[in-house]
Formats: sequence, structure tokens, C-alpha cells
Amino acid sequence: MLPYAAYLRVYEPVTAFPEPARTLWTAYAESRRRPKRTYALAVEHREAVRRLVADPPRLAPELESQDAYVRRSGDTLYICPWGTRLRSWLAYERFRERTPARLMPMFAPPEVTGRLERDFERWKNAGRTLRPHILTSTWHIPTAWFVPFASAERCLLLGDGTSGKRESAAGLGEHAGCRPTTAATTRTLIYVTAMPGARHRVEESLRIVRTRLGDGDDDTMAPGAGRLEELGRWLAGFHPRSLVELDYGGLVHLLDDRWLRADESVAETAVALAALERGEVELAVAMHKRLLDRWRRVRALESAN
Repeated sequence: MLPYAAYLRVYEPVTAFPEPARTLWTAYAESRRRPKRTYALAVEHREAVRRLVADPPRLAPELESQDAYVRRSGDTLYICPWGTRLRSWLAYERFRERTPARLMPMFAPPEVTGRLERDFERWKNAGRTLRPHILTSTWHIPTAWFVPFASAERCLLLGDGTSGKRESAAGLGEHAGCRPTTAATTRTLIYVTAMPGARHRVEESLRIVRTRLGDGDDDTMAPGAGRLEELGRWLAGFHPRSLVELDYGGLVHLLDDRWLRADESVAETAVALAALERGEVELAVAMHKRLLDRWRRVRALESAN
């Protein structure tokens, strides 16, 4: 059972990586031994389960992952490193912040968490990056994640799970590359866009939200300013010729074909923001409420019996 999670990924041109990483990633992309895209999530998940069932458990890999997602557009090779070790550290920090200290030993022995914290501290003290190429959201997709994309960049692939027949139910953007991703070979919903467009949409949305709603995180009419600002900072840390991908990932296993066909979350977010800019408050509220209600029902499945 794969995680019920969605992913926001940045693929940088291989030329953006310094040597020797550039040469290593170029060779990796040509290797037949690397995990193929449709199986990549299963490979990473299997490795994580093995670490957690070990005695004692290992909350993060001993070394950083040498795997990546690969995309090609024309003659350009794009790389999105998994960064599993860094993402594990960051996930642990978020978990620790939300969990009472007295309950932490129930999830991992103090000697295990202590070692992880020391390793992460050494990483930070060495000035290494704290910006992963992949953001993960379980059981839902944050509304801010829909902002970088246009509705024409939507790619939906549906199949019956046995024959492998697929249908494309949306127009494809220049970089969409409509094909199976990490969740399944027959059912996928993704958006792909170029970095300049993604940054521009986030900047414009942040301007609109701040003008109309201020700097808070009031999300009754649009994604909050704080979340948009955080997303903008993350995108700004990558090469300007990168690609940005929103992958519904394992969430497609929670949603039937009819739900996926009807999902227009990116378009609804754009309409809500445009209405907010024009001062059409009722339309902005109605459109954003429809978006929130749809994802609230999905997120409620986390606590379903």
C-alpha cells in the first residue's frame, strides 16, 4: 500500500548542477538500472519501511539517496533528486513540533531520535541546503500548490487497471509529457509548468491576496499570504529554467475516475483569485469554498475507520 500523498517537485536542468554531480546525474539518466518512474515511489516506500521495522529503527537513511526523477524536454535533461535523507530529517522536525515531548519515546527510542538530531545539526552547521526538490502532502493537496499552474497544463490518464487503456481528459501544456507517474501505470493526474510561469502566478496571487486580505492566512477566499510567500521562497531557490510538477501521487487511489474527471482545482483557484482582484467577493468565496469542501472530504478519510 503506497502512501496517500501528493508531491510538488522541481526538476532542474542537469546543467544547473555543479560538477561532479552534473556528470553523475547525466550518466544516471542513461542507466537502465535506475528505478523507472512508475515504480520509483514504491522503491522509496519499500526502503522507508525497511528502515522503520529495523531494530532499532532508522528514521533517516545513513547516506543521502543517489536516485532522482528524470524528465526530458527537447534536448534538455531535467533532474529532480529524491533527497530522501533531507526530507526525512525535515519530516521528523515537523512531527516533533506537533507531538508532545512525553509521547515521542512511543514512536522511537531516545537514542535513535538523539542520533538523528545530531546528524541533522551537523548537516546544518556545514551550511548544506535545507531546500528539498520535493514537497509532500499526505491526504490532501494544500490550496497554495494549485497556484503555480494553469488549467491547460492538466494531464489526466485513466485506465481500467487491466488492459492499460488510457484516455487523456485535458489539454497538455508544453512540458506536461502526459504519461504515468509514480502512483500507478493506469491512473494519473499531474500538472507540469515552466518555472517562470510558476513564479509569476505565485507572485501575482500574493499581490492580490495582500491587497485584498492582508498578510494573514485567511483562506476563506484564496490561499493565505503566508503560505503563498513560503511557496514563492521555495521556488525562488531553484534554477529559472526548471520545471515544476504537481503529482496527485497516491491520492488517485482514494478517488474514482468520475472524481478525477471533475476535479478542476487549479482552474477554480485561478477563478477565485481573479474574482478577488476584481472585488467580486461572493464569487471568490463561492469558488474557493467549493475547492475547500472537495478536499475537506478527501482529508477526512485520514481518520475514517
